[in-house]
Amino acid sequence: MKEVEIMPSVIFLGTPKFGSVVLQGLIDAKYDIRAVVTQPDKKVGRKQVLHESSVKQTAKANNLPVYQPAKLSGSEEMAELIKINPDFIITAAYGQFLPTKFLNAAKIAPVNVHGSLLPKYRGGAPIQYSLINGDAETGVTIMQMVKKMDAGDIYAQKSIKIEPEDNSGTLFEKLSIIGRDLLLDTLPKFIDNTITQVPQDEEKVVFSPNISKDQEQIKTTMTASQANNLIRGLNPDPGAYLLFDNKRLKVWQAEVSPDKTDLPAGSLVSNKKRFALAFAGGSVLDLLEVQPNGKKRMNIKDFANGQGSRFKIGEKIIND
Repeated sequence: MKEVEIMPSVIFLGTPKFGSVVLQGLIDAKYDIRAVVTQPDKKVGRKQVLHESSVKQTAKANNLPVYQPAKLSGSEEMAELIKINPDFIITAAYGQFLPTKFLNAAKIAPVNVHGSLLPKYRGGAPIQYSLINGDAETGVTIMQMVKKMDAGDIYAQKSIKIEPEDNSGTLFEKLSIIGRDLLLDTLPKFIDNTITQVPQDEEKVVFSPNISKDQEQIKTTMTASQANNLIRGLNPDPGAYLLFDNKRLKVWQAEVSPDKTDLPAGSLVSNKKRFALAFAGGSVLDLLEVQPNGKKRMNIKDFANGQGSRFKIGEKIIND
């Protein structure tokens, strides 16, 4: 009779789709998921419809127990979870600090799937900052969880090139798959004692705090490349915007023009078959997809033929 392999037990913590892809990978690999922890349901949109996280939806579809404490530390849920005493505690974009007492409940290790090449971009928005800063590459780190944010030893890393057409949404999707596969390659090494861990170089630490409201605005002090990187980094959420004619204009897609201009930053360069704006250093940005305040997204041709047609070349139409 063939011996049945007993898979390690896991408490999984995550919230967005990045986490749900990793969770589904663990489920498909037959890990024993004892509990799933995710952020509380939240109201979204104008109608404030209550929305379940992607991780919760995946957990429910697989009949897994779900915990949703507003704050894990000191909660009744944490006390219950500690009693599970799993082999692994695994997080992937959960969104809360985890108390040391909870991390110590893992019999083998607490492990995090982080969307950057640590020690670069510790914090809550690593994927966004890799785009905003114009990086050539990014990747995933499988790391030890410790009390200090994203400061644990590195177990494994894998890098990918950031393509010119990438935005935050496409990178999240790519890195979630890489993170899933890298985690599944790494966990067995704990079992057979072949795991290695490398301390992070503290001199190379870069932080990536959550995106603030102020960071969402495209400023005319930016070059066209910097503006385009911000647009890519904040697409699809929360979106970058211009103060166009003193009103918010979200920009979902743009491209840097090879053209140069002597017009002041914020001026209209062209609204004939394109909608081009002057930015710092004489650089020019072509808008491709926009969303006027209170309206739906539209391609730039429709915008240029409507609102954009009433402005003159050289007119300063962007405010800071």
